[in-house]
Amino acid sequence: MLILADISGYTAFLQSVANAHGEEMAALPEVPAYPLMTSLLDGIVARLEPWFRLSKFEGDAVFAYASDDTFPIRGDSVLECIRNCYADYRARRDKTENLMLCDCSACSRLHTLELKFVLHRGNYVVQSIAGHDELLGPDVTMAHLLLKNKVLNVIGPAPYALITRSATQYLGIPLEGSVPHAEHYDHYEPIETFIFTL
Repeated sequence: MLILADISGYTAFLQSVANAHGEEMAALPEVPAYPLMTSLLDGIVARLEPWFRLSKFEGDAVFAYASDDTFPIRGDSVLECIRNCYADYRARRDKTENLMLCDCSACSRLHTLELKFVLHRGNYVVQSIAGHDELLGPDVTMAHLLLKNKVLNVIGPAPYALITRSATQYLGIPLEGSVPHAEHYDHYEPIETFIFTL
């Protein structure tokens, strides 16, 4: 199992904070927005564990994985794991927003940060590169490509989980309430997925 939890708007938020507080950032050891963002990422990892193992942070995304023999949850429990992670994220984000000391237009954009998930079942190889285990393979690439999708055109601006057919079939995830969707990328057959609004 390969899962990515991506904070949408993260890069724009940090850039706007940097633009608004550039001088402060140069003078102070820490700007409040950064540890608060760290808290959001920590919360995502805490909710995905113990079902998934953290592979790495990728800027505004958490990439985690699990082998078939260590992934015991199935069906509705998989959706519950994702929904619980999202609910905790929202609670942390809302609490964090109340703790922001600055109410400038940049910092006040914290509430616009949303969370989206991609869940895919596929093959991967764990390769040690520069002393760190990296996941490699076409399915790993596919999971990452799925972060750049056309889901917004289908459901509008809403938090969601995009789950591939291979994951829904293997895990027995019920499809009621989901929206069938296909994504197209170079070098891949159309990827059948299901959109679950959170």
